[in-house]
Amino acid sequence: MTGLPARLLAGLAAAVLTSAGIVGTGTAQASGTHSAAPATSAAPAAAPTAAVPRHAVTGYWQNFDNGATVQKLKDVDEAYDIIAVSFADATGQPGAVTFRLDPAVGYGSTDEFKADIKAKQAVGKSVILSVGGERGAVSVNDAASAQNFADSVSGLMDEYGFNGVDIDLENGLNSTYMTQALKSVHDRHDDVVVTMAPQTIDMQSPQNEYFKTALGIKDFLTAVNMQYYNSGSMNGCDGKVYAQGTVDFLTALACIQLEGGLDPSQVGIGVPASARAAGGGHVAPSVVNAALDCLTRGSNCGSFKPSRTYPGLRGAMTWSTNWDAANGNAFASQVGAHVHGLP
Repeated sequence: MTGLPARLLAGLAAAVLTSAGIVGTGTAQASGTHSAAPATSAAPAAAPTAAVPRHAVTGYWQNFDNGATVQKLKDVDEAYDIIAVSFADATGQPGAVTFRLDPAVGYGSTDEFKADIKAKQAVGKSVILSVGGERGAVSVNDAASAQNFADSVSGLMDEYGFNGVDIDLENGLNSTYMTQALKSVHDRHDDVVVTMAPQTIDMQSPQNEYFKTALGIKDFLTAVNMQYYNSGSMNGCDGKVYAQGTVDFLTALACIQLEGGLDPSQVGIGVPASARAAGGGHVAPSVVNAALDCLTRGSNCGSFKPSRTYPGLRGAMTWSTNWDAANGNAFASQVGAHVHGLP
């Protein structure tokens, strides 16, 4: 992945500094260039309300081909409760986003794609639109761009039937205006599903912009699925340094969010679906499951054990459903089953 050395250096630096006020950039959940297909017009489709389960599995679906298994939405494993379509693209208007299907994913028409969204929703899944990614260039840094963001996201929800939006901005964000934008989306769609995928450095302190955004929309935020990968070492909530790729890294960093103001139902663990899906930080499904047990039950912990348990923990996320399919759907079958069996 592009930019990995810089992320490792940033992570190592963060690990030896105090956690307050750190803000950074880095590599992404996704890589891969894709050419856009022309948009086709269709009547707006209102997304049905889909209640996100108490314990949910989130997966990113790739609207491009970067070597992972190419899927249509209907091919995504049933273990995924929230499917984040990746990605919305910036337009020439500050803050505004658009979405066009890549011909590489095999859809014959936009209507076919919309039908797949409805089919997933009919069996209780939420399909949301992810904004950002490694190469995303969306910037919401003033009132006008916040309004443009809200208008465009709401419009895409209406047009495609998306249940909500995922924020995966990896080059920083402004908490004041992103909070404003998301509240505006919520005003128009009060059942909106909102998830976020910050990098580890973005959630080291409640004073960080990403963290402040999450707290700013806490009354309707669905989940923060932090990327526990492409990171390097980071501080845990006990002030100790933990290396990525371990159960302690997952639990001690999740603890920062759990003790920093988010409800357990708003915290998920995000990991790559395979070693090929990220530049570093992939762990076996058994490690993710051990971290889930540690946080919810106080069992299967490593050297770090939280002072209390969080049985309401939302669940887990992976980049991506495509890389999971290329890996035999190991994440869906093993982590998915474990998440759905949490207390």
